[in-house]
Amino acid sequence: MPTRCPVSGDPLEVTRLEAPTSGVVIEGRFVPNEFALMPEKQLEFLRLFVRTRGNLKEIERILGVSYPTVRQRMESMLQSLGYQADDSSEAARQQFEQDQQMRAKQRAKSDILVALERGDISPQQATEQLRALKNT
Repeated sequence: MPTRCPVSGDPLEVTRLEAPTSGVVIEGRFVPNEFALMPEKQLEFLRLFVRTRGNLKEIERILGVSYPTVRQRMESMLQSLGYQADDSSEAARQQFEQDQQMRAKQRAKSDILVALERGDISPQQATEQLRALKNT
């Protein structure tokens, strides 16, 4: 999935989802998870990491590279996910919670907009709910 505008280089936003068989279209602003935003090279490494059940020696054998190269690729992948090598478990936990809260707010906002589009709520109700969400 492209993640950057080819003209400006700015991040792209996911604003439309479509079910090809039913034709159902959902529009809004959706936040892709961190894996969807990973560069292809790191995503391929992650797939290999999962396939080998985290065995770095096996990754070394499959890729035909040295163990330090595998470790460097692992660090690169972790950095692309927003983790630093020196993160304490507390800092990582806090970051995870912040990410979860942000995603929950985005989902709630999207739900409000979908309900408005379907006519389940009035524009005034949507405005009130969005304001309340912003203040949380």
